[in-house]
Amino acid sequence: MRRLRWAVADGWIMTRRNMAHLVRTPEEMALYFTLPIMFILVFGYVFGSGMTLPGGGDYREFLVPGVFAMTMLYGLGATGSAVAVDAGRGVIDRFRSMPVARSALLTGRGAADLLRGLLEMTVLLVCGLLVGWEWHRGVGRALLAVALVLALRVGITWLGIYLGLLVPNPDTVGMIVFPLAFPLTAMSNVFTSPELMPGWLGAIADWNPLSATVTAIRELFGNPGVGGDSWATENALLLAIAWPLLMTAVFAPLSIRSYQRLNA
Repeated sequence: MRRLRWAVADGWIMTRRNMAHLVRTPEEMALYFTLPIMFILVFGYVFGSGMTLPGGGDYREFLVPGVFAMTMLYGLGATGSAVAVDAGRGVIDRFRSMPVARSALLTGRGAADLLRGLLEMTVLLVCGLLVGWEWHRGVGRALLAVALVLALRVGITWLGIYLGLLVPNPDTVGMIVFPLAFPLTAMSNVFTSPELMPGWLGAIADWNPLSATVTAIRELFGNPGVGGDSWATENALLLAIAWPLLMTAVFAPLSIRSYQRLNA
């Protein structure tokens, strides 16, 4: 218990450190908030008039849950770059030479990114309400939907930590993240229904981890676009839980191993 309290206390200090860095770089926050808001405005108002949904429904109500999940995915770049900066500049080595719990650097990074994801969700929820989006199935299900989005962020955070430790160069991490995140977003149900895609592409979109979370939260919010008769669509809630757990189970041990071997 003493070691656990020590690890929790040090992890909270590292969380505060990472959040302090976030506050001191408001231009980075502005960039990460501006992009999803622009997607809502441009796709919702410019392209939305030409979009049709299987079964009908308002396109902005279809779009906003997709942007929630997409924002969590693009947080991968911020996580990977922050870890790469610490690793490349020797900050991690300096902390490892101090009497700090070995787990604190990773848990602090993960907790800070979760808080950041919660902040991003709060801003996007307000933006969604301002453009006419709303939930229709009660506060309890809405909170469960937000929890699923944050669970996706946790799995993605561990992937970002692993990339940052594997390639301790923020520019290189950025070059990796975009080719990874863009196809995942494009081949998903964020902007359009898989039913409108060619058969093979629609099948890929149905099994996309991003699509699982988007379908599940659309259903919980009571928003349109939940149609489809594939197993992945009918069991989206199960997959929205399973995919983040799988990502965490795979990339958390890999991150820990990379951290232990860093400059060993």
